[in-house]
Amino acid sequence: MAAWIPITLLAATAQTLRFMLQKHLKSTSLSTTGATLARFLYSFPLVIALALAYGAVTGRGLPGPAGAAGAFLWPALLGAGAQIVGTLCVVALFSRRNFAVGTTFMKTEVILSVPVGWLWLGDRVGPWALLAILVGLWGVLLLSDAEVPAGKGAWRRLLSPATGLGLLSGLAFAVSAVGYRGATLALADGDALARALVTLAVVTTAQALALTAWLAWRDRTQIGRVLAAWRVATPMGIASLVGSACWFTAFALQQVAYVKALGQVEVALSALASVLVFRETITRREGWGLVVLVISVVLLVLVA
Repeated sequence: MAAWIPITLLAATAQTLRFMLQKHLKSTSLSTTGATLARFLYSFPLVIALALAYGAVTGRGLPGPAGAAGAFLWPALLGAGAQIVGTLCVVALFSRRNFAVGTTFMKTEVILSVPVGWLWLGDRVGPWALLAILVGLWGVLLLSDAEVPAGKGAWRRLLSPATGLGLLSGLAFAVSAVGYRGATLALADGDALARALVTLAVVTTAQALALTAWLAWRDRTQIGRVLAAWRVATPMGIASLVGSACWFTAFALQQVAYVKALGQVEVALSALASVLVFRETITRREGWGLVVLVISVVLLVLVA
């Protein structure tokens, strides 16, 4: 089994736990931006410490850019900004749709990462893999069928706020993931984990600083609430560290479309969390959408 497969499965599991904790923070004490800041603020010191420790233990230090520093920094920082946008959309989406469906909308990133990866890095997927991804698109369209007032055309359903947030999050996460892959590939040496940790340290630090500055300007009270929520935010930061480190390592080993497609096993995990933890219900149509998405994951793994 290729190394990126179990690494991706661990990433999906950790990300599900992180979103569960983030949803709890959003529903109990924090705003959308505050809950997003908590994710980065409580993980970036851990990432920096882990990167330094890994470099010291291996005795090889930390990898640097192969050429100009900009070749590493600009895709890393562009990815960081796009991830903030995507995370804000997903957290806001939780108040419109239930937990399982909210995280499923985010999976449009798998489809969108195909053209983004091709245009940016020249990554290509085979025809059977593309078919599997299109099956996943069908599942997303099933899930996007939001209710509208009587008399409105069916096409208006695809213009619902929930659908817009989901698709925007998908595009943002696709740009983010491809940017992170580009950043890890721009590092000169080091194994996949070392390159992933360096990229992740730069990214999470930039995200924490940017969101803290934003809240200091727009809603300073949220910073105090984020700090006060440390009991929940600390384990969320650990889950974020594990998930992000695994995602970044997988990106260093395999193109984004394949990694994110396998990562859709998170859909099944989030569905279990939705029913067992949050006591939410899933409609029959949403259930079929989830089933179709899981089928697309299986198909893609078989042909990847």
